[in-house]
Amino acid sequence: MKTIPLIAAGIAVAGVVTASSAVYTVGEVEQAIITQFGRPVGAPITEAGLKVKLPFVQQVNRIDRRVLEWDGSPSDMPTKDKLYISVDLFARWQITDPLQYFLRLRDERSAQSRLDDILGSETRNAVAKHELIEIIRTTKDRTPLRDNLLTDQELAQDIGALVPITKGRALVEEQIFEAAAEKVRVFGIELLDIRFKRINYNESVRPKIYDRMISERRQIAERFLSEGNGEAARIQGDRVRDLNKIQSEAYRAVEEIRGDADAAAADIYADAYNVDDVSVDFYGFTRTMQAYGDMISDDTTLVLTTDSELFRFLRGMQAEPEASRDPAEDPEGGGDVAAILPERPGPRLASPGAARNDTDALE
Repeated sequence: MKTIPLIAAGIAVAGVVTASSAVYTVGEVEQAIITQFGRPVGAPITEAGLKVKLPFVQQVNRIDRRVLEWDGSPSDMPTKDKLYISVDLFARWQITDPLQYFLRLRDERSAQSRLDDILGSETRNAVAKHELIEIIRTTKDRTPLRDNLLTDQELAQDIGALVPITKGRALVEEQIFEAAAEKVRVFGIELLDIRFKRINYNESVRPKIYDRMISERRQIAERFLSEGNGEAARIQGDRVRDLNKIQSEAYRAVEEIRGDADAAAADIYADAYNVDDVSVDFYGFTRTMQAYGDMISDDTTLVLTTDSELFRFLRGMQAEPEASRDPAEDPEGGGDVAAILPERPGPRLASPGAARNDTDALE
């Protein structure tokens, strides 16, 4: 009696296990391939829901139907102009033929490896066919921004001109996409899009590229600096020239004013001293006295002729100490002049016997 419940329980357990092995579900983001002894049977299951298969004999192989990501590793490759660059590419792909995908690749790891080979090869071919400017630039017909200080000769030499672009990065990406899409389609994969994520110079040539860029910009800076120094020298020369011109004109104006003033003063003196003969003699006397003060000091020695005007007044200085001498007896009129000279230390008149060659020495 006890064996019947055990048998019933065993049958129930076997039924549950069989049912669980025969029934399976397919999610919204999945598609499935049913294999029997390792071989696919039937059509791929692409619709979500509850499905049935042969228990224990058939296996469910689930395949992702979402958009998948491929992110390649940066790789060094040469461009058409012999510059080595490091290109980092990424792509988006989707499994559209699960049966073909399962037969050829089986899993996503194999698909990623095959995409590495195909996309890497096509990227290398496309980069080798184009120059660097075509790979890193997209905008065509660009207008360069040029400094307004550039001369016509410098503009004629295309200084600051941009390298023309015939294709651009977008077209290079499209070429890689079209070539790679044909090759991955046989694996049941649809390539949706590819893009350059990063393009950089190779580590070995990057310092040389940077040095060349620095030297080019340094040449431009030196050119502008030399032009600035030349302009500064020209401005400085103009300033000095204008300053000299202003100073010379000012000096000429000052001299003209001074000459006019001297001429006016001479006219005033002439009008003042030409009143009569006495005023003329007095003017001669005062000018001679002024000349004495300018020429004679304590250690001055003069050598004068006897008919000199200066000697005539100095000779009259001897008449003042001689009280017995009559000023009217002086044939040169020196007595009258000596009478009005002030008594002050002055040069001593040499004796008449000390004169040689009709000259008198005065110390």
